[in-house]
Amino acid sequence: MNMVIKDNDLISNINKIHTTPLGVLRIKKNLCLDTDDVVDWCRERIKNPNCKITRNGKNWYVDIGDCIITVNAYSYTIITAHKIKK
Repeated sequence: MNMVIKDNDLISNINKIHTTPLGVLRIKKNLCLDTDDVVDWCRERIKNPNCKITRNGKNWYVDIGDCIITVNAYSYTIITAHKIKK
């Protein structure tokens, strides 16, 4: 069941959010980012009050306009991010 949640563990543990070296490459490629600090870029999106955060099973999904960021709910690892096809 998907639930939209504003005050949640993802926001409470924003400093624990991280990714792997391969995750950095995947996210930069998927979103065409020109930044070396992908984790900080994602954290800023997650902190945006206009984002929609849902949890489905073991993952958080952060919908922020033109992209969705997927974060593991237990390890706080950013798994991937991709553009939303309109």
